[in-house]
Amino acid sequence: MFILEIKRTDLPSDSEASSVFNWLRIDKETLNITQLTFSSMDSAGEIEERFFNEGYLKFNQTTGTFIEKYNSAQHPLDRRLTWKISTLLSNAIEDFIKQVV
Repeated sequence: MFILEIKRTDLPSDSEASSVFNWLRIDKETLNITQLTFSSMDSAGEIEERFFNEGYLKFNQTTGTFIEKYNSAQHPLDRRLTWKISTLLSNAIEDFIKQVV
């Protein structure tokens, strides 16, 4: 699984985080994409947290964990600030964004 954070750069700097950022959950095998419904965020020291209706994301500079709602599954993640995605994945993300806009 991938969790992808997308930051909109076309909004004023004082916009709400829920407007500026979007988070996508992507299945690595099927490239099925679902948008996570943002609830709140916390930044305390080295640990960042994002709370969604679908679960909870906790991460630091190198690793993270996505915990599905009701703790039904936990997914270890590697944090990548720069990452070259495949053309196939890029196309899937573009198609998804076009559908939700």
